[in-house]
Amino acid sequence: MFAASGCGGEPDSRELSLSHFLPADHPLNEAVFTPLAEELAERSGGKLTVRQFPAGALNSSPPAQYSILVSGVADIALAVPSYTADLFPKTDLIGTPGICKTARDCTEALRRALPVLEREYDAKVLGIWSNAAPVLLTRDTPVRTLEDMRGLKIRVSSRSLIPFIEALGASAVMQPGTVVHQSLTTGVIDGVAISPSGISTFQLHEPANYLTDWLPASGLPFVLLMNRGVYASLTPEERGWIDEATDASLSAAGAEAWRSAGAEALRMAQAAGVEFIRLADGERGRFDQAVASVRTEGLERQVGDMTAGEVLRLFGARP
Repeated sequence: MFAASGCGGEPDSRELSLSHFLPADHPLNEAVFTPLAEELAERSGGKLTVRQFPAGALNSSPPAQYSILVSGVADIALAVPSYTADLFPKTDLIGTPGICKTARDCTEALRRALPVLEREYDAKVLGIWSNAAPVLLTRDTPVRTLEDMRGLKIRVSSRSLIPFIEALGASAVMQPGTVVHQSLTTGVIDGVAISPSGISTFQLHEPANYLTDWLPASGLPFVLLMNRGVYASLTPEERGWIDEATDASLSAAGAEAWRSAGAEALRMAQAAGVEFIRLADGERGRFDQAVASVRTEGLERQVGDMTAGEVLRLFGARP
C-alpha cells in the first residue's frame, strides 16, 4: 500500500502505511509508532515516511491485523500473536507460567527466541515485545485463596493460558477486549485475567471491585510486522534505514510503554476504590502446585517442528 512519488520513473519518496487497532493516544503511539516514523524520516531525509492508521482504520479487528498485512492492505501492522495462536503457536507459549513476570523480562525472553519465532511469520519482523504478566480483576468474588477460583468464569487473552486457569478450578473463555467491560458489568464473566495496562485500555476499574495481584502466568506478546513484498521492493539503502530504525531498542521501547501504562493503570484502579489483594506466598505456592502437572504434561506437545519444552528453553525458562 506504500505510495511513491517522483519523476523519470524512479520514485524519490515512499510513504508506508502502519495499521494498528489501538487508540491514537495509546502509549505505544508515543513510545514506538511515532518515534519509528520520525527516525525513518530523519535517516532518509524525508524520503521514507510512515502514515499511521490507528483505531482500526484499515480493519477494526485485532485478530485480522496479520491478514491485512499479508494481503497488502497495510505495509506495517501491529499483531497480537495469541489472538491467532494456530498461526503462531511458538510465540504464544510466552504466556506459559514460570517464564517471566515483567514486561522487560518477557520481552527479553521473546528476543532470545526470535531466530526461531520469526519463522512463524510470513513477514519481516520489525519488533517483538510483551506486556507484564496478568493480574486478576473480579466483580463479586474476592480471590484470596485457591478455593476462591472454583467455579469462576475468567476471560483470558491467550489460548495458552486456558488449561492453567482451568487447573485452578475456574473456566476460561476468550473474548475480544472491546466486549470485556460489558461482559464483566453484566456478569457474563466473573473475572478478567489481564496485564495491568489493560485496566485503563478497557476501563476495567469501573466494573471490577477486586484485584488479585498474582496469577501463575507470564506476559502477552505483541509483534510489529512489515509486508515481506514491500520490504523486498525497497532499495538496499531504504532497507538499511528500516533495519537501523528497528533494532532491539524498538522492542525495549514497547516493553517500557507497557510497564509505564501498567503502573498508571494500577494507580487509577486504586483511586477508583478497587480493593487490592496481595496473594500470600503460601497461596502462590498452592496456585503454582495446581498448574504444575499441566505444565509438565504440555512440555512434550509438538509445536510445529519443536516441542513446547524446547521452545521454553529458548525463552530461557526451566522446563
